[in-house]
Parts: sequence; C-alpha cells; structure tokens
Amino acid sequence: MEINTQYSTLPASKAGKRTSLWKRFKKQKVLHLFVGLGMIFLLIFSYTPMFGILMAFKDYTISDGIKGIFTSEWVGFKYFDEFIHDYQFGNIVRNTLVLSFLKVIFAFPAPILLAIMLNEVKNRGFKRFVQTISYLPHFISWVVVVGVSYAFLSADVGMINRALMELGLIDKPLNVLTSPNYFWGFAVGSAIWKEMGWWTIIFLAAITGINPSLYEAAEMDGAGRLARIRHITFPGMKGTIVVVLVLTIGSILGGGLVGSNFEQAYLFGNSINNPTSEIVQTYAFKVGLSDGRFSYAAAIDLIQSVISVILIFSSNYIAKRVSGSSLF
Repeated sequence: MEINTQYSTLPASKAGKRTSLWKRFKKQKVLHLFVGLGMIFLLIFSYTPMFGILMAFKDYTISDGIKGIFTSEWVGFKYFDEFIHDYQFGNIVRNTLVLSFLKVIFAFPAPILLAIMLNEVKNRGFKRFVQTISYLPHFISWVVVVGVSYAFLSADVGMINRALMELGLIDKPLNVLTSPNYFWGFAVGSAIWKEMGWWTIIFLAAITGINPSLYEAAEMDGAGRLARIRHITFPGMKGTIVVVLVLTIGSILGGGLVGSNFEQAYLFGNSINNPTSEIVQTYAFKVGLSDGRFSYAAAIDLIQSVISVILIFSSNYIAKRVSGSSLF
C-alpha cells in the first residue's frame, strides 16, 4: 500500500511543479518580457540576416531582390577563389593582421595597467576624476575623432604641426594623416586613447572582487606594493584577463574590443595611405556597395567570420590548457 501511495503522488507532484513554475513565471513576467524582446532583436537582426550567407555561393545581383538570394544561380567557391587570387589579397591580409596584432600587444595591456594603477590610488576623488576622464573618449564617435585629429595633426592647418614648426623642432609639417608610414602607429595610439578607460572598468570590477584580507595579510608579512600586485592582484584578475583576451583574439580581424579597425581604416584611410590602411573590412565594404558585387563581398566576410570562429575556439583551448581559465 505504501508503494502504491508513493506512485499515486507522482502526478500530483509534477502538477505542483508546473504550478510553481507558472507562479514564478508570472512573478517574473517583466524580466521575461525584457528577455523576450532581446531574443526577438537577435532573431531579427542577427539570425535572419544569416540567410545572406547564401549570396557568397551564388551569382547574386541587387536587381534580383531578396528572392534572388534563394533563386540565383549557384557558383560554388568562385568568389572565394577570386578573392584569394586577387592582386591586393596579400597586402590587405597583411594590413589587417598587423594592425590587429599591434592592438593586442599595445592596446590590450593598457587598461589592465591603468586599472592596477587606479587601484593603488588612495585618494577617491582623484581616482574618480581620472576614471571619468579616461572613459569619456569611448562615447565620442570616430567621425568626431577624425575631425579633431584633422584640427590637430593636419599638415596644412594642424595646431601641433604649426607649434612644432614655430618652435623649430621640425622643418616641414608631418603628414601623420596621409603618410602610409604613420597609419599603424596612429591607429593603435588613437584606439588606446579612445577605449582604454572603458575597458578599465571591467578590470577594476575584477580587482574589487579580490578579498581585501589578502592584501592586509600580505602587508603584515612584509610584502611590498609590487609584491602584492604580482601575487594577489594579477592572480585575482587572471580569469577576467583570459576571457577578455579570448574575445579580443576572436575579433582580431575586426578589432572590435580594442578599437574598430573598420571605422579607423575607412575614416582615416585615403588614396595616399591606402598601402597600409586598406583592410579586409574596408575592401569588402567598397566592392560590395561601390561596385555592387554583393556575392563577392559576402564571400570575403564569410572567410573572415570562419577565421574568427577558429581563433576563438583555439585561443580558448590554449588558455584553458595554460592558465586553467577559459571563456567556455
């Protein structure tokens, strides 16, 4: 009888669980509404456009409309092969990789160092002031940055060139915005200035999660400031650093986490510095919109996306094996 009683209560327990889940859902309906809106946004703007990948394998023209994405003639890997054998392929890939790796080497460590330095500042007012000043450039559009850069660095009317010439430090203006020799350095420097403070917020949050008693115990044991940073702060930030580094490497072809390569190359690029400013994204944008070769541009972007996915998984695997921390 006891066994029968236990089995007879199972349907009731399942019904009770369903009732409790429904009550929790009703209680959290506002949160579910926000989540639902976010999922709808991703579905419309992230997943639905993925049907456009078909264009990379078809002979699509804009006159065919949306229907043409599915009805155009299949051409296989024609446009992939065309891009690989393009005379600009080597130069474009070189510019993209060099610019991205320079940002990883110089721009990625910058917010980590700034976060550590700010953590050591005891004056809260000064700390907040520096934080505010450092992350404000993140909210400035790259279009505005181009205008400011022109006002300061232009060879004709740039304030810095005029000042240097009047001081006798240079004989002729520096063509920072047009010379191919300056583009990589200028792109990396402007990315650090614009994004360093914003990413510092994440690393400061990681530092605040470290138990303060660890610092107190280390100080009582005679550990100096550098020793505390090395043995407490850095290990406490390791997980966050690894996650951000994996995401940075994954977006290395686009530079999304350390300054947008596309916006910099497109806005600062011109016919003179083109040998070092033309990258995969700007090339695909130009041939796609200017020349109307949407299938060719889709093939270029698909190559870039596949490489980015491979970089994310490989860097995550290496990080997990080396440090024990990973993104997933």
